[in-house]
Amino acid sequence: MLAYYVEWHMREAWRELMFADTDQAAKTTRDPVAPAVRSAAALAKAARHTLDDGTPMHSFSSLMAELATIVRNTCRTPSAGAEAPTFELVTTANAKQKQALELLQQIHV
Repeated sequence: MLAYYVEWHMREAWRELMFADTDQAAKTTRDPVAPAVRSAAALAKAARHTLDDGTPMHSFSSLMAELATIVRNTCRTPSAGAEAPTFELVTTANAKQKQALELLQQIHV
């Protein structure tokens, strides 16, 4: 249950980066029994497969896959032995990854 709750919040935070409809006001005014209708903006966004800034749009799984490329490497100098101290390097996030992480930081539980 917790995993579903976390994923739902992530999907809501990343709505603008994904194929999801960003017109949330339409949800409150439509008939809850009628089939959902996507807004014109959402249909246009899905048709061009890019965001307004020209970057590719993501599904939830493709955005998670892009975020998974951020890694922490434990390193040791090449000539050091096995007992030598190690240090960690974290790969630098690209612009889309930074945006996704910043959106996650806005979640208030």
